[in-house]
Amino acid sequence: MHIVDLFSNEKPLAEGENPKKETLQAIQHLGQSNVPQLESNIYCLSVIGQIEGHLVMPAHNKTTKYEHVIPQIVAAEQNAQVEGVIVVLNTIGGDVEAGLAIAEMIATMSKPTVSLVLGGGHSIGVPIAVAADVSFITETATMTIHPIRLTGMVVGVPQTFEYLEKMQERVIRFVVGHSNISEDTFRQLMFRTGELARDIGTNVIGRDAVGFGLIDRVGGLDDAMAELNRLIESRKTGGTVQ
Repeated sequence: MHIVDLFSNEKPLAEGENPKKETLQAIQHLGQSNVPQLESNIYCLSVIGQIEGHLVMPAHNKTTKYEHVIPQIVAAEQNAQVEGVIVVLNTIGGDVEAGLAIAEMIATMSKPTVSLVLGGGHSIGVPIAVAADVSFITETATMTIHPIRLTGMVVGVPQTFEYLEKMQERVIRFVVGHSNISEDTFRQLMFRTGELARDIGTNVIGRDAVGFGLIDRVGGLDDAMAELNRLIESRKTGGTVQ
């Protein structure tokens, strides 16, 4: 029922419901409202702030909650009126497993998807950005590529480091499999020293991300929307999504 409600503009208000209160709750919980009410065949999915996983972030953190995003993706996949999805990212990263879950959901959609990195698509935001059929990045946007880290108590045993290595490999395989970057290049960017002040890794900007093969094209909202509409038309005419 909640999935249908995400895309239903005709849902009648129950007795005693306040439309202003409903809109405010939508903004607070999903970071979005249904205003303006526009008929559209495209759904916009935003990944903003820190990607929140199994642990709740402090109240002052701006977060994208994976338990909210995943039902939205399922809703877009099931809704016949939605013909394509644009994923807008401005994220510092966050929980690795939550980020990979979102990325896998986007990558396995049957409908055309386009991603647009605005501001930043850092850390685990990288797999989400490359998960779409076609990815865009603006001239001034940046993407930080670095190894994954564990927070909290860490048990100093070999199994801990083996687990980290396996999780690292999951991220590398996904990014390499959904972009044009080679594994060697991605590893070099990930483990580069001397560039980030308090970490190892690389910060790539706009055209550099495209040059490495990480992102498909440099462009803004108009470019992303034009490409998504092209993919939608291609799908309607029996073409393949590229």
